[in-house]
Amino acid sequence: MFEKLRKYLEPVESVSADEAKEFLDGQDAGSFTLLDVRQPNEYSTAHIPGATLIPLPKLTDSLDELDREKPIVVYCAVGGRSRVAAQLLAGKGFKRVYNLKGGINAWNSQVAEGPVEFNLGLIAEEAAPADIIRVAYGMETSLGDFYRAMVSRSANKEVADLLQRLASIEDKHKQNLLDLYRTAVSAEFDAEAFESSAASGVMEGGYTAEAFMDSNERFLGTVGGVLDLSMMVEAQALDLYLRFAGKADDEQSKKVLYKIADEEKAHLAALGDLRNEHAW
Repeated sequence: MFEKLRKYLEPVESVSADEAKEFLDGQDAGSFTLLDVRQPNEYSTAHIPGATLIPLPKLTDSLDELDREKPIVVYCAVGGRSRVAAQLLAGKGFKRVYNLKGGINAWNSQVAEGPVEFNLGLIAEEAAPADIIRVAYGMETSLGDFYRAMVSRSANKEVADLLQRLASIEDKHKQNLLDLYRTAVSAEFDAEAFESSAASGVMEGGYTAEAFMDSNERFLGTVGGVLDLSMMVEAQALDLYLRFAGKADDEQSKKVLYKIADEEKAHLAALGDLRNEHAW
């Protein structure tokens, strides 16, 4: 299965601040959407003029507020959350979506580089339900490892407690997927073989939790950076579950996958609330 896997994220074009300014200057007023996916307190402190605020945790519930016919330029602080938001929009059928590389910091002429993306999901072009479940299981393993690694590096108890709760919930998701997999295969079930194949597949071409943390060390110096990184990863998980559910061809699989997607959405909202409560 895994030798034919490809990235299951929609390709999204990233543009520099200069390219974005040139593009927007060449558009008539009202003919495009400039979308800010940061939290309200970040937006109130500073935002690009004319930007519409839809925080990343609320994006999937706010798609009807966006005009699918207009080009959309998405930005955040340094480009991590906005890249995931742009991928999510592309997956929902928005055709012209651009991520502002470096975010508002780059727009304001500060040197800025967004976090390295955590490659959470790989899936075949035409995947069977059992294969989708296997990849999702590997994704949950990666998420749990990521949150536990974050706990060990967080000096803030409130954030550490939230990350620990998220890690525990990912373990429950794994059990739900394991139960679902048992019903999806007719052959005798081998839990050890399943665990091994799921873990090896999701890591191909991606990052382990520790490697991802090391690559994004510069974003872990503040509580805000930790939360922003967690929101980026959680949004990727939500995006992938919504796509997995859309590909599932039986109602039981759809039900389980959509339920997990709703829980991932709640995780994202909890991270967003914590990020918005504190000016860290």
